[in-house]
This record gives sequence, C-alpha cells and structure tokens, in this order.
Amino acid sequence: MTLPATAPAAAGVLLPLAPEECLALLATRPFGRVVFTHRALPAVLPVNFLLDDGAVLLRVQPGSALAAAAGGSIVAFQADDIDAATRTGWSVTAVGRADVVGDEVRQRALAGLTPWAGGERDHVVRIGLEQLTGRRLTQVPVLPEVVGA
Repeated sequence: MTLPATAPAAAGVLLPLAPEECLALLATRPFGRVVFTHRALPAVLPVNFLLDDGAVLLRVQPGSALAAAAGGSIVAFQADDIDAATRTGWSVTAVGRADVVGDEVRQRALAGLTPWAGGERDHVVRIGLEQLTGRRLTQVPVLPEVVGA
C-alpha cells in the first residue's frame, strides 16, 4: 500500500444552523455588518450591536444614512466568526425591518451598548430578526487514495 507524499487538504462542509443556534452565535459577537439601501445603492457598514429580546440594537448618529434607513426599511444584518487557518467558522444573516425604538428599549441600548466609533450616537435603531439563517463551515478530512491496492 502506497500513500501520497502529502496529505490532501480537508474538504469543507457547510451545515445549516437552526434559528436558536443563530441567536446563540450572534450573542457571542460584539460586532457585525448592517446592509441597507442608500441613494438606491446597497451600503454595508461595520457596527457594534446589542442583541435584545430577539432583535439587533444599534446606536447610530442622528441624521446619518443608517438613521435615515431606519424608517421601516428592510435591512440585513450579518455577523460571523471565521478561522482562516483552519478554514472553519460560521456566518449568520438576519433580514428584518429597521425602526427607531421607543424610550424603554432606547434606555436599555444606551446603558448596554457603548459605541466603538466616536461622535454622538444616541439614536437607537432596532432590526427585527424576521428571517434568520446561518451556516457553519467544518472540515472533514479527506482519506487518501490507496494506490496499488
């Protein structure tokens, strides 16, 4: 039996995540990306966030493009944790309506979420998680072919 000189790379497998797993994974990350429409084009911004009662809360600047998109527009939110060295990780994407929140939710967000970016960010946007999907990338070792068996 002869084995190859170098072992073949592992094969990646994408596995779907249940909504409960998606929420649990989102809770482990401090930042993600929000996708919204700005001037009829897609815009993507990195944001830190707070997961609150099944929704994503963001602190944004009043008058910003993202604040303007929060008038009931449908947006996407994505977070992940990828290990490039092992080619493993996960990604969760949520789609939902972005709205400005009321006082009670706003107070929780202001207390529990410190913005990473500077400037006044006391405008709180809530993204409902109406569609929640995720995938986990795992590696499955590829067995070497047996030559001359």
